[in-house]
Amino acid sequence: MARDYYALLGVARNATDQEIKRAYRKLARELHPDVNPEPEAQEKFREVSSAYEVLSDPEKRRIVDLGGDPLESGGGMGGGFSGAGFGGLGDVFEAFFGGMNASGGGSRKPRGRVQPGADSLLRTRLSLQECAVGVTKHLTVDTAILCDLCQGAGTNGNSKPVRCETCGGAGEVQTVQRSFLGQVMTSRPCPTCRGAGETIPDPCRKCGGDGRVRSRREIAAPIPAGVANGMRVRLAAQGEVGPGGGPAGDLYVEIVEQPHDTFVRDGDDLHCTIRVPMVDAALGTTVVIDTILDGPVELTIPAGTQPGEASVLRGHGMPKLRASSRGDLIAHLDIVVPTKLDAKQSDLLRKYKGLRAGEHTEVMTAQSEHNSGLFARLRASFSGR
Repeated sequence: MARDYYALLGVARNATDQEIKRAYRKLARELHPDVNPEPEAQEKFREVSSAYEVLSDPEKRRIVDLGGDPLESGGGMGGGFSGAGFGGLGDVFEAFFGGMNASGGGSRKPRGRVQPGADSLLRTRLSLQECAVGVTKHLTVDTAILCDLCQGAGTNGNSKPVRCETCGGAGEVQTVQRSFLGQVMTSRPCPTCRGAGETIPDPCRKCGGDGRVRSRREIAAPIPAGVANGMRVRLAAQGEVGPGGGPAGDLYVEIVEQPHDTFVRDGDDLHCTIRVPMVDAALGTTVVIDTILDGPVELTIPAGTQPGEASVLRGHGMPKLRASSRGDLIAHLDIVVPTKLDAKQSDLLRKYKGLRAGEHTEVMTAQSEHNSGLFARLRASFSGR
């Protein structure tokens, strides 16, 4: 029965090369015999090393994805450090020291032509209505895609890549310089193969050996209900195809929410201002608000409503992302006092004032009931001089 190499590293079957490498490095730091001498840890270390050997090799990984086991006839799990195609001690040192090999020279194994692609980002404008209900946006994306002529191989016809003559397949070249400390050896990526360790003598006529070409395409981006300005929606494997036809990165769609004529958004709540005539505020009235999701909704304004008060319509705001509940709609009441009255209206108001003769204008201080208002603080500051 084929072993589950993905489970050994704790990664998904569609994991990228970088995710596989990160998982291996993490486990190697925990299980390496120099760190964890327990026999169980050493056995586990051999297993994860074998898993990385398989999954870091495209051909062996393809065999695993087809249900086979590329190590079945090669000695099982014991390969660890010396299996064919595995980086040996270099991978272990890379997990601890970021790539220095056992000899201390700092060399790395060839990075290979096939590399993961980069993520892409684009922005799309949405109305408040679209943010509330969710929408599928048809977007134009300009990214690198797999070359359809060579299918990512980068070669022309049946030709094959060959080992780089400059670096001998190492992916780097070394130079030795003399100094007062002695000989100093430095390494740098091979200028001929750019660190891949191989070159393509007969490149693809369409992509020039890169394995990918740029193309403008249309995609459908599903935007969930409840998104807000600045949020990003991830579309897996819709970004740039990597060099050599490597797996595509992700595409992130950033939301740019447009202002609304009536409502102002604050998280999941919506705010609006309602101008209420003075008489309606005194007697009470009912107004109709055309909400984003529920259409016309009645709001009752009770008699005696004061300026600056707010009425709340529970559950009539924006939907909460990844939840079934919604925010509130908060209506701020602006009491409108008439500025121009004709003679009849003025006479009626004077008669009304006469009916409420006990009321009169008064100047209030800024003190609270705990005597901690503005004037109290001012008095305290002056008395302390």
